[in-house]
Amino acid sequence: MDILVGLQWGDEGKGKFIDLICQHYDIVARFNGGANAGHTIYHQGKRVSLRLLPSGVFYPHVKNIIGTGVALDPSQLKTEILQLKAVDESLEVKGRLLISEKAHLVLPTYRYLDIYYEENPTFRSIGTTKNGIGQTYSSKILRQGLRVADMYSSDFEQQVQEIMRRQYDELCIAGEEMPDLTDMITTFLADIAFLKTLPIGDTEILVNRAIKQGKKVLAEGSQATLLDIDHGTYPYVTSSNTISAGACTGLGVSPLKVGEIFGVTKAYCTRVGNGAFPTEIHDELADELRQKGNEFGSNTKRPRRIGWLDLPALKYAVMLNGVTQLIVTKADVLNEMEAVQVCTHYQVDGKEQEFGSINNVNTQIAPILKPFEGWDVDFSGVENKEQLPLELNNFIRFLEGQLEIPVSYLSIGPRREQIICTGK
Repeated sequence: MDILVGLQWGDEGKGKFIDLICQHYDIVARFNGGANAGHTIYHQGKRVSLRLLPSGVFYPHVKNIIGTGVALDPSQLKTEILQLKAVDESLEVKGRLLISEKAHLVLPTYRYLDIYYEENPTFRSIGTTKNGIGQTYSSKILRQGLRVADMYSSDFEQQVQEIMRRQYDELCIAGEEMPDLTDMITTFLADIAFLKTLPIGDTEILVNRAIKQGKKVLAEGSQATLLDIDHGTYPYVTSSNTISAGACTGLGVSPLKVGEIFGVTKAYCTRVGNGAFPTEIHDELADELRQKGNEFGSNTKRPRRIGWLDLPALKYAVMLNGVTQLIVTKADVLNEMEAVQVCTHYQVDGKEQEFGSINNVNTQIAPILKPFEGWDVDFSGVENKEQLPLELNNFIRFLEGQLEIPVSYLSIGPRREQIICTGK
């Protein structure tokens, strides 16, 4: 099993690279997160954002798995499938999909609990997408959640009504403005009826059997390393394990079965929401890069914060994941700049540090920047690594030397074909 993960705070362009390589796999499996993030892919010239469906859904030979570690929103999944059908009528999603019976369900009231916690001044605001994912994992850990398999039990509707009624009353007492509860329950159960028409089973057995048979499996990560619930910039993180180890728990596969680990990074940094960002840029250049790179959330449309490439954090992410191949995206966004900056070290409490995690608590981090000569090239005419400008090649070689892993692919534009192999 190969694994693909983001190495920053998400939005690295994982979807595009997955779209490039997933045609060479038999199974593409989502192992974490939920509809709180999206992978953007261009299909038949149209921009498509996948929030729950694995990125192999466009290939007839690929089995797409929504694994046990995913927080499954039945409403979002239904919407996504219908939207894909509108984009491409020939797309037979149901025949290419298998959903884990152990995945936890996102209830409608979870989203309103997310909103309440995020907007109430007595709780910590972290910039969540308010999709109820954190509440789903919270219920899971408390052993109060409902799983996909539960929808076949005789008392499922009763359980849904009891949980939603209790949470609804709590929210109303807290002063939260709520829609009609009966309508919420009716809509949710209709979405559950649609979910029941999709293939559901024990995905762990299917994935392990496929690996034993020599089939190729790609584990597709959501969000990114610095948003990991345990190893990211807590508390401004997501609510699942986003690193490569999360693929083993989220899909039920032994670490001994892992092959390549692809890590994706931008040529600069972005993040959405609150939290530490040592290399953040605040001037007009940030606005320019934001517009040039279309740095707005694929689902939320929120503007992303912009910063220079952060090598200490990148080294940390490479270590945590055991990355074997690096993919660098959005080199074209930095095109036509006189100089490109890279953070090579942190100044932490007066001491220089070249490797480490970012601690949000009582730590003053100042980036030490190294300038690189910028590149200026018409990327529309670049088809292979031999056509890359010297300045960009120097940038890539520097990253390889610092990270001690090869840069195997370089993205030079937003379209599917605008990615070139830079490896041997």
